[in-house]
Amino acid sequence: MQANPTPAARPLWDISPPVHAGSPVFPGDTAYSQQWCATIGPGCPVNVSAITLSPHVGAHADAPLHYDAEGATIGDVSLEAFLGPCRVIHAIGRGPLIAWEHIAHAVDASLPQRVLVRTYETMPVDRWDGALAAYAPATIERLADLGVLLVGIDTASIDPADSKTLDSHQVIRRRGLRVLENLVLDGVPEGDYELIALPLKLTTADASPVRAVLRALP
Repeated sequence: MQANPTPAARPLWDISPPVHAGSPVFPGDTAYSQQWCATIGPGCPVNVSAITLSPHVGAHADAPLHYDAEGATIGDVSLEAFLGPCRVIHAIGRGPLIAWEHIAHAVDASLPQRVLVRTYETMPVDRWDGALAAYAPATIERLADLGVLLVGIDTASIDPADSKTLDSHQVIRRRGLRVLENLVLDGVPEGDYELIALPLKLTTADASPVRAVLRALP
């Protein structure tokens, strides 16, 4: 009897930017820093470090607490939205707000509950972009109407960098959606994937870093 062949591994796309001391942060936010608390040597068998960073450094998931004083912390948010089928839609060079007309070409009756929008040809992982593209609030409203649970983007925010009202975040709050920001979608073709981007169980935090990946569907 022949053994069952090992299933071929499904291709993965790592859509998380590198996190280090040079990673760009929102102006005024806490940059990544690291120091060594212990190093391998006589009497010490391990390296141990301490890190300081905003939970919004790199690819991250916002908690409702980030935009709602009474909102849930990231540790209390259900993981359902951060794991499952998603669609990557290209709106490269569009903006400053991603309007419905920029993504309508990829929206149909089979739209998954997770939508990631690529706006950069090459995401600037080494510098802050104050002119980042963001979602138009009406676009998120229409996605929510279609049953979308999570929206993501390859910029630092779903709202313009200089916004004081955070209109798209307020749509997220009101409609109960989840959000991923600072993704790297360079080289990811439009289409459907499995999203895996689980936040840490930080019980008092307003956001969490994620190691976001896309996996080809079986």
